[in-house]
Amino acid sequence: MVLILVTGASSGLGYTTATALAEEGHDVVVHARTPARVTAPAGGGRWAGVVTGDLAETGEVPGLVRQTAAFGRFDTVIHNAGTMHTPEAATVNVIAPYLLTALMDKPSRLIYLSSSMHRGGSTSLARLADGTASYSDSKLWVTTLAMAVADRWEKTAAQAVDPGWVPTRMGGPGATDDLAAGHQTQVWLATHDDITPPTGGYWYHQRTQDPHPAAREPKFQDLLLHALEERTGVRLD
Repeated sequence: MVLILVTGASSGLGYTTATALAEEGHDVVVHARTPARVTAPAGGGRWAGVVTGDLAETGEVPGLVRQTAAFGRFDTVIHNAGTMHTPEAATVNVIAPYLLTALMDKPSRLIYLSSSMHRGGSTSLARLADGTASYSDSKLWVTTLAMAVADRWEKTAAQAVDPGWVPTRMGGPGATDDLAAGHQTQVWLATHDDITPPTGGYWYHQRTQDPHPAAREPKFQDLLLHALEERTGVRLD
């Protein structure tokens, strides 16, 4: 049994991921933007706890970190929360995961939700500062963040996951991937030990793929981390 935080868990893939983990007997803390978005207190007894905070407002992230600290050190953090809307995409999809990664006690495992659309993202980090970043940009950058953490933190496994284009509220009814398979890789990575590679993988349906080449370039990783530090005032150790 492990202690797991899932962000953006009030609906969609976050909810199905959290539910599957809880049903396996793990202690799951779910994050939602507001208490009202959690339909039953503590998931009707399913959740180990609930934390809240609007990830589109960077000023709320430190408070969210304080809430998570009450549960102790997490074994796994799944950065699931996301949005497709500009200008919030960069804030929710990249800046918030960066801040949570930098400010929380280091877990044993970090899982970041990417997308196949990251391959169309831009390496122009000026878009991070001026609010023009697209969803594809943000997913390239969060994939790069995952690879950067994997390269820098020896005792923490960091993975990026493409859950597929699934018919959630964000994916829409025309999505062609299997909704039931959308959370299975995250659950597997969060709880199993026989993972190859043990860190730094880009996963789709429990198989590794090659991400955008920039995601694994040390120079671009350094540029991204510097840009995020400049944007937030917080350094990733």
